[in-house]
Amino acid sequence: MLRERRLHRPKAVAALRELADRQVNYEPLPGSRSRPTREACWSLDSLRHPIACEPSGDPEQGGAWEIACRLVRDYQFADPAILRSIYSGDGALLGRDMLLEGRFAGLRFDMGVRVTSVIDETRGCGGSESRVWGWSYQTLEGHLEQGELTYEVVKRLRTGAVEFCITGYSRRAPLTNPLIHAGFAAFGRPTQQRFYRASARRLQHLTHAELEGAAPLTPKTLPGYDSIVIAPNLWANTSSYRVCHGQ
Repeated sequence: MLRERRLHRPKAVAALRELADRQVNYEPLPGSRSRPTREACWSLDSLRHPIACEPSGDPEQGGAWEIACRLVRDYQFADPAILRSIYSGDGALLGRDMLLEGRFAGLRFDMGVRVTSVIDETRGCGGSESRVWGWSYQTLEGHLEQGELTYEVVKRLRTGAVEFCITGYSRRAPLTNPLIHAGFAAFGRPTQQRFYRASARRLQHLTHAELEGAAPLTPKTLPGYDSIVIAPNLWANTSSYRVCHGQ
C-alpha cells in the first residue's frame, strides 16, 4: 500500500514543482527537418489502434472522438499498472510538467516530462482528410530515457473511424547507478512497448464505456492539494464493444 501511495506524499509534490527548473535532457535534433534514426541509437515507435466508429464527417458533439480527446488530455488512458502521474491542473496543457511514476520489476522510478507541443488540425485532403488532436512531451533532466512521445486521437472523416496513434523516439539516458542501468536495459524496452498496447486498449475501453452510459472519468486531486491531479484514475470498464476497422 505504501508503494501505491508514493505519489500522494508531499515529497512527490515537491519533486513535481522542482521540474520547472529542469531542462530537456538531450540536444535538439539538428535542423528543422531532421528525424531521429536508429543509426543514432534512437528507438522508433509507432502504434495505431482502433477506438470506435462515428458517422462520417466532422466529429460528433459528445461522440467517441471528443471523449477520447478528453481522456488523452487528462492522461486517463495510461495503464496505471505501468505509469501513473501527477501534474498541476491549473495551467494550460502546453508547458505542463508531469511527474511520472514508472513501475517495472517491482520497482518505482520518478521521471519528469514536459508537454512541448499541442496538435489541433485537419490533415490530408479530399477522401483522406482526418481530424487530429493530441500532444507531445519531451523528457527532462533526471529521466531514465531521452526522447519525445506523441499521443493523437484521429478521426478519418470519410469512414468515421476513430483511432489512437502513438509515435515517438527514445533511448536510454546515461545512468550512473549500475543496478538501475542493468534493470532498465533488461526491462525498460519491453515495458515501454507493453505500455503502448495496454494504454491503447484502456482508451478504447473507457471511450466505449462512456458511449454506453458510464459516468465520465473526471480528474482526481491529491488530498490536501486542490490543484494537483493524480492520473489515471484506477478504474476501467471492460464491457463488450464493437470496433470499426474501416480505413
